[in-house]
Amino acid sequence: MSSEREAESTSEVSSMADEDQNYAVFNSRMLVDTVGDITDEALKASRIKDIIGVLAGRVFNWGQRKSLFPLHLGIKCCALEMAAAGASRFDAERFGVFFRSSPRQCDVLLVNGPISKKFADPIVRLWEQMPEPKWCIAMGECAISGGPYFQSYNILEGVDTVIPVDVYIPGCPPRPEALIDGFDKLRQKIIRIGAKPSSDRPATQRPLITGDL
Repeated sequence: MSSEREAESTSEVSSMADEDQNYAVFNSRMLVDTVGDITDEALKASRIKDIIGVLAGRVFNWGQRKSLFPLHLGIKCCALEMAAAGASRFDAERFGVFFRSSPRQCDVLLVNGPISKKFADPIVRLWEQMPEPKWCIAMGECAISGGPYFQSYNILEGVDTVIPVDVYIPGCPPRPEALIDGFDKLRQKIIRIGAKPSSDRPATQRPLITGDL
């Protein structure tokens, strides 16, 4: 009996090894991987992949700069100017600016007030919850340098001390036209450097300031 059991176990092990080595038996995942590898090599050999990459990059860049989704965040006085820019008189939506209320649906963090040391952690958390590529606009003197609270005991000297800023909009407060011009400056920056993740952008890239000639 023991010899029969040993023979059965040996046959089971050999059959399992045969199934592992039977590469002709494809499941759906193996088929997709094989076809994907063959297609990828064919695209590389014909250089069609490079052409598709360039075209897709340009289309993505165009879509990124033509539909900016800033976070619907109001901190202080400049939030009123932000609201006026999105209202019917100035109508920022005609320029492709759509305010969203969730950081997971936004690509622009519009900081429109002073950042206290207590609020520094939440603003960084909002920035980290936004998907890449993402951008930051500092609106008003409080967000740029602390404003009238400069060198105060509890106000940061600019939001750029905790997160990187791409566009500065000076003023106390800046008008809605200045905010719309700031979004236009951001579009110019996206055209120039592309829709890269914030961690891959060159450190020497100077932030844009509205009103500069």
